[in-house]
Amino acid sequence: MAGTAEAASTNTTWLVGDIGGTNARFGLVAPRMAESGGALLHLNTYAVADFATIEDAIRAFLDTSGALPRPRIGALSIAAAITGDRITMTNHPWSFSVTGLRDRLGFERLVAINDFTAVALAVPLLGEADRQPVGGGAPLAGRTIAVLGPGSGLGASGLVPMGVGAGSEWIALSGEGGHATMAPASERESAVLDVMRARFDHVSAERCVSGPGLVNLYNSLAALDGVPAAPYTPAQITDPEIGEQDPLCREATAMFCAMLGTVAGNLALTLGAQGGVYIAGGIVPKLGPRFAESGFRARFEAKGRMRPYLAAIPTYVITHRLPAFLGCAAELAKHAR
Repeated sequence: MAGTAEAASTNTTWLVGDIGGTNARFGLVAPRMAESGGALLHLNTYAVADFATIEDAIRAFLDTSGALPRPRIGALSIAAAITGDRITMTNHPWSFSVTGLRDRLGFERLVAINDFTAVALAVPLLGEADRQPVGGGAPLAGRTIAVLGPGSGLGASGLVPMGVGAGSEWIALSGEGGHATMAPASERESAVLDVMRARFDHVSAERCVSGPGLVNLYNSLAALDGVPAAPYTPAQITDPEIGEQDPLCREATAMFCAMLGTVAGNLALTLGAQGGVYIAGGIVPKLGPRFAESGFRARFEAKGRMRPYLAAIPTYVITHRLPAFLGCAAELAKHAR
């Protein structure tokens, strides 16, 4: 998204938002540009812990928009299950009614979609520079696409093609695949999950493959090895310099990448994602070349008799800075035609 004089001169803006367990990002986009991802006119990022409600955060953002027209239409991508008007975030205490929020803000229309539904909707709008391939394979046109990614939680979605040809549309799935049960693929992983089962009533993929999951993996490895665990943050665990001094950080990061490969392979098989698998979220893009060199791709393909099927499916890391904004703009554009 890039602001343009043409876009800035429009009389209308749309609000887009990406609300996770840690940060809330809000932007104003120009509707005339929305079908190609929108012209981003204004952007701010806030720590969700700094605001009692989502309404407070949105009003703080709108107060910084200067002379830009106030939006009357908006779409919010939320790290939560979207099952009705009432939304309660999974990894943060914000809870709100979408219609109530709409009315209090004075909007004509406000929609809320799962954060990874938004990322899935962004995939058809990505250019080659917005994705980094990991491993081999080639996408089959018109086939289902899978999307997942670790951040404060683990999101998952998919895109199902509707119709054939250049004019076909996509339907984005809304699910909670990150909470599926984590399966081990080695004795060491089995031992780690045993440690985690003593702490959690359910060890989901998100308990391992997320920011908090990195901490869970590191702490569990330390417990298995009988050594004290340092109070590392997820960023510290994946820091190469810290990893040089602490082998458990290296092992936790390697296990995180391999487990993500397991989850991605499972999702690809479940959805028949021959259009490709896309990895988003705030953690993997920061790993850079280390992710491509990790056990992710080998584990992705390690499905026994289905190895050839998965070897043909490409996997990509989404490098676009704000894919959820693209998806929100695309969702609003669908209803503005």
